[in-house]
Amino acid sequence: MVYYAAYPSPVGELLLTSDGISLTGLWMNRETPAGEGEEPEVLCRAKQWLDAYFRGEDRPVDFSLAPEGSEFQKKVWDILLTIPYGKTLSYGTIARMLGEKMSAQAVGGAVGRNPISILIPCHRVVGAQGQLTGYAGGLDKKRWLLDHEGISYRR
Repeated sequence: MVYYAAYPSPVGELLLTSDGISLTGLWMNRETPAGEGEEPEVLCRAKQWLDAYFRGEDRPVDFSLAPEGSEFQKKVWDILLTIPYGKTLSYGTIARMLGEKMSAQAVGGAVGRNPISILIPCHRVVGAQGQLTGYAGGLDKKRWLLDHEGISYRR
């Protein structure tokens, strides 16, 4: 069963999804399907985490995340989870972390398919010269999130 919850945020309404145990998605620009019943604890904890994040608090994710993707995508997302609040990495840096033959473009594809935005901080990935690149939620939202964390980037 899939559980849904809406979360009103400064970057617009967010859609959270759960399998009842883990958070499986956090999406921007999507409508929340109608649902009934209680929200699983993980959705309540995710909302509390988001409350703290939008207040400017750097808090560890202390609940289960279960993004669906390929093994390569999961490796990239695991690296994203290591990017500290207020810091960035480039696509090329992540590619080098994964191995010699990895391309920044392949990393970009995996970053773009991140199903749990903000918590798996794909907004903290920038181009080689610190410039903003694509963001599934829209560049305006990426700018807002980076500004919120006090991250400088090439405009």
